[in-house]
Amino acid sequence: MTWSLLILIVAILVLAIAFLVHREASLREQAGVQRERATAREQGTHQARLQYPAVDLSRCIGCGTCVSACPEDGVLALVHGQAMVVHGARCVGHGRCAAECPVGAIALTMADSSTRKDLPALTERHESKRTRGVFLAGEVTGYALIRTAIAHGTSVADEVARRVADLPPPEETEYDLVIVGAGPAGLACSLQAKSRGLKFLTLEQAELGGTVAKYPRRKLVMTQPVALPLYGKLKRMSYSKEELMELWSGVIETQGLQIRTGEELRCVTRQGENRLEVETSAARYRTRAVCLALGRRGTPNKLGVPGEDLPKVSYSLLDAGGYTDRRIVVVGGGDSAIEAALGLSEQVGNRVLLSYRKAAFSRLRARNQARLDAAVKSGRIELCLESELTRITPEDVTVRTGEYEERSLPNDEVFILAGGKPPFELLERCGISFDPAERDAAAPLAEQGTGLLRALCIALLMAVAVLGFAVWFRDYYTLEDSRRFDAPEHAWLRPTGTLGLSLAVASCVLMLANLAYLLRRSGRLAWLPGSLQRWMSAHVATGITAFLLVLLHGGMEIGNTPGAHALYGLAILVLSGAVGRYLYSFVPRAANGRELELEEVEARLERALSDWDRQNPAFADEVRERVRQRLVEQRWQGNLFMRIRTLLTARQSIAQQLVALRRRALAERLSANQVEALVKLTREAEEAALLTAHFEDLRAVLSSWRYIHRWVALGMVLLVILHIWSATRYGGVWQ
Repeated sequence: MTWSLLILIVAILVLAIAFLVHREASLREQAGVQRERATAREQGTHQARLQYPAVDLSRCIGCGTCVSACPEDGVLALVHGQAMVVHGARCVGHGRCAAECPVGAIALTMADSSTRKDLPALTERHESKRTRGVFLAGEVTGYALIRTAIAHGTSVADEVARRVADLPPPEETEYDLVIVGAGPAGLACSLQAKSRGLKFLTLEQAELGGTVAKYPRRKLVMTQPVALPLYGKLKRMSYSKEELMELWSGVIETQGLQIRTGEELRCVTRQGENRLEVETSAARYRTRAVCLALGRRGTPNKLGVPGEDLPKVSYSLLDAGGYTDRRIVVVGGGDSAIEAALGLSEQVGNRVLLSYRKAAFSRLRARNQARLDAAVKSGRIELCLESELTRITPEDVTVRTGEYEERSLPNDEVFILAGGKPPFELLERCGISFDPAERDAAAPLAEQGTGLLRALCIALLMAVAVLGFAVWFRDYYTLEDSRRFDAPEHAWLRPTGTLGLSLAVASCVLMLANLAYLLRRSGRLAWLPGSLQRWMSAHVATGITAFLLVLLHGGMEIGNTPGAHALYGLAILVLSGAVGRYLYSFVPRAANGRELELEEVEARLERALSDWDRQNPAFADEVRERVRQRLVEQRWQGNLFMRIRTLLTARQSIAQQLVALRRRALAERLSANQVEALVKLTREAEEAALLTAHFEDLRAVLSSWRYIHRWVALGMVLLVILHIWSATRYGGVWQ
């Protein structure tokens, strides 16, 4: 007994120390995430440009699969055990976070576009709301992914095929569909139009490949698994520009697509009820429908400075390897400019200066930001923020880095990669509207709840079925163990009988399927079909069903055997899973709700302090630093015991801080209204931070439920193995 007690004490102390060490590491990690969120708000990357993942906190269980699935680093992170958007502007709509969420807590939705005038007004079928028969596909709609472009093009061809199915064939000089653009969307539309038997024509102003053809050499292009009509699935996750162009050229040649190049679109006009006329620089074409897959880059933006038309100035970079031993200036702050600067800096003898007019990059992909930081640190790139080119000559450039400060730099090449003017005027001539009032409003987001209701209903149906079976054979199940041997049903209802043994085998199969969910979620069985959400549903269903089948297998009796102990473990497993499913969302949701409230209070406090910066900047900075330090101490510093003490003395501590703050404000001769407003906001911030910290402590304690669930599962599996071994060895199961 003494030995057992000593071992138990040691085990408890080890677990307690491990918990506290893990807890401190978790707090440091979450403090880092919060700093990153603050940085994102400062840089403006917290808001999405178009699509972004909306997290339903009532469902999120904090498994982190969405964070690891996202190809764009920094879009999502775990805060208080739940996923939250950090750099929303980095989201480009891959949708893998939503696909991999096992509980359906993420939906890919649209950012607020009610005031944007760069997005077309389209129907759900990508058709212009103003001009029937004019469709848009690909990048011109505002979506940048190749996968999305291919889906758009395929969908347009399908819709046109559906509409013309009951119409007579087009006349000799007419087409069912004219496709403008031979990029990913235009090629997909052409291939699908051929597969659907449409009479179509594909036009291209420049070269095949659209925007992709203008990418730098060897640039990796994310495609994700996607099916190209008449070709099949693109099996790899990424291709270089050259590989993708070669693939498309092969498909065009194999399928015999006739694409007319060198024809620039002028306009699209309606010619009757079901007729459109497409005017290009070379001809006019009559058609029933038009698919505009033009891309979005348009005419490159110019700086409007002297010397911008010199031969050494370029507005794109196709091959960085062609430039060596050159003094180069790159202008721009997007991914294209950064990738160009990085590519040029890697060539022999090049000296690269990157000029950007803002104080920080706001929309870079995380991997490009990391590569740029490394290049600047190593000296391969000179970074010049808050700067503008004011003059370009054959020998040098002039860069303004302050309001009046200018410096002249010897220079051989200038790359201006400051975006372009999309072809909005052309699209409007073709019947496309960009009026926000004509676009459909995004559906409002609503929390869906934990999703336990459906699972509990399934459990109820299974339990009722088992109960019905037991009631049907109640004459057997109500007998004492010693009298069951004489019952006629005993031969097939007993644990080693025909039905009893079948129930045991079925329950073991269900347990294996249940545990396979863990491997599927970890990615080790990612090749298995089905979404992770369906696997999660199967995980719940198989766990409950296995428990009910084991009850019947044991003859509705629980003894003192390894099998009975395994049944106890299975019961605890089902219960801990159901309860944990609720706790994993409720408590973190409350903590994150306080975080959002705290962010709002901090924003209001910052607005108030920014007003006082003009009157007394030193005092404003002092208050800003004092509040920041207090919030950090309450939320992320100190161990669990210190925060318990803080909770008990919180009111007194906050009151003392506010008294000191009021005295300091009065000494600075602030008005009574200003003092009270400052004190009120500071109190709200401190109280919100305090509640956030203690919700986080509660979440940390309750998260141990997850480990209980896992260790009970392991124990249950070991007991099942022991039960099978003992039953096979001593019970004559197979005899």
